[in-house]
Amino acid sequence: MNNKRMALFSAALLAGLTTASSSSATTLEQAIQQALNTNPDIRIETNELLSRGEDVEQAKAGYLPSIDITAGYGYEKSDNSSTRSAGYDSRSLTRKEAAINLQQMLFDGYATESEVDRHLARQASAGHRVVGVSQNKALETIDAYLNVVQLEELSQLSVENLDAHKRIYDQVALRSEAGIGRSSDLDQVRGRRASADASRLSDLANLKDAESVYLSVVGDLPRDLEQVASIEDALPKSLDEAITIALKEHPTLLSAMADVEATLAQKEAAENTFYPRFDLEVGSTWGDDQNGVVGTDKDLTAMVRMRYNLFSGGKDKARQRQTAHLINEAKEVRNRTYRQVVESLRLSWTAYEATQAQLVSLNQHLISSQNTRDAYTKQFNIGKRTLIDLLNTENEVFEAKRAYIKAKRDSLYAEYRILVGMGRLLNQLNVAVPTGAGPGDEGLSPYKALAPQTVLASEFLADQLSLVESADNASPADSTVADIEAGIERWRKAWEQQNVNDYLAAYSQGFQSHNGLRYNAWAANRKRVISKPDWITLSLENMTVTTDGKNAEVEFLQRYSANNYKDVVKKRLNLRLESKKWLIVGESVR
Repeated sequence: MNNKRMALFSAALLAGLTTASSSSATTLEQAIQQALNTNPDIRIETNELLSRGEDVEQAKAGYLPSIDITAGYGYEKSDNSSTRSAGYDSRSLTRKEAAINLQQMLFDGYATESEVDRHLARQASAGHRVVGVSQNKALETIDAYLNVVQLEELSQLSVENLDAHKRIYDQVALRSEAGIGRSSDLDQVRGRRASADASRLSDLANLKDAESVYLSVVGDLPRDLEQVASIEDALPKSLDEAITIALKEHPTLLSAMADVEATLAQKEAAENTFYPRFDLEVGSTWGDDQNGVVGTDKDLTAMVRMRYNLFSGGKDKARQRQTAHLINEAKEVRNRTYRQVVESLRLSWTAYEATQAQLVSLNQHLISSQNTRDAYTKQFNIGKRTLIDLLNTENEVFEAKRAYIKAKRDSLYAEYRILVGMGRLLNQLNVAVPTGAGPGDEGLSPYKALAPQTVLASEFLADQLSLVESADNASPADSTVADIEAGIERWRKAWEQQNVNDYLAAYSQGFQSHNGLRYNAWAANRKRVISKPDWITLSLENMTVTTDGKNAEVEFLQRYSANNYKDVVKKRLNLRLESKKWLIVGESVR
């Protein structure tokens, strides 16, 4: 026991040393904005958008002139007609040269215009994709936020459930000490209390898992999260209206449509090779001691130059056909996106309607369960209800509350799913779509610092010491008595329910009745007697159990009532341990 207690205390102490960040209340909108500003998935898309913007600038450069300067200085050996006419077989000179050239596109078969249009469409597609990814990341943030809020409520509920079982345990312990309760009842409550604590620990572990997911998505710890309000008023009145809005505004669909426009512009650009190209070219050159001739040469040119490809091996036709296939591919992607948008919105709408209906039923179930629990508690206190009845109703209230909390969370999430499906979530929450390159390397340091921290409860073992103590205090004798009392309870219940098979299963084959009947004759008679009444109620009071090795004796006050007979007697049952079961071998009435 000491080793167990020391190990549990040490574990609790270590868990309590976990660092907790300073907290301040966080709204859903703040969590979403922080997620969008810092999440790498969003910043990947914003950088892609910035890259597409530079593609547009590169394409627009085709409208502007190109200016090049060249210069050279070095050794040149010449053997040509000029050197030979001057009497040299070959001549070596130090060559010097410089040139400046300007080229201005006049007409390129609409290639530059088409390329600008293509990159503008690609930029628009990337812009819509930033919004689409932001919407999805916002929904992911809502999911993580709601999970933390829900699990905080479930964890609190588990603590309340454990407290309720502790109160019942204390009440039953007092009854047992006063001699009006059975030790099996105490064992039953002890087991239920341990189960309630296991549920608490499971919820706490789930809560800490939810905290980790929240940290990954938002980039910060969940700090005193506020409750999420319903946005039912912002939803359309019907699914048809929601779909109409989605087909006009959903960013992923708009991105796919922009991709179609990009491929159409690409096809236009591919047709530029079927036109001649005209450029204005202005240039000036200067040279000294060139081509074996001593002296300076200068020239200046200003020309309109045409270039026109007559044959390229069929490459241009193939390129034209390729762009046609790319257009069809982009259109099919758009068509697929269209279906996905409709499907997603239909699923979201169905989930919303279903959870709304469930909340009504679950609320009624919760109210009824609480009323039943309260009535059973009063009846148990005056001996009209068994401990099992009370524990079962307590558990039903607990499960009803859990079901309602989960359905409430699912209903809120379904509302936000509909807004995402329409492409209106960020506007509804007044959350800005992030721009710019993002924090880059600087974004890693804050997350690295937060990674080992927590703001949630960390003492998993809060109630374990008392539970272990209770278990250790249960002696082998208590266990034997508890087994016997549990068997007697099954015997009583089978008799009351007129379940003859279970009733007879409590007896040994060597049983002899007080009037000398052997087992088979006695069993046939009991079957007739038990099956005859329309109903039976049976209660056992002031039970005492004494054991002596493999033999035991149980005495109690038996209150029997049926539609045809009623009595109150003191009964004694003699039991023997046979094949690890305590069976009745004799009984008498006083």
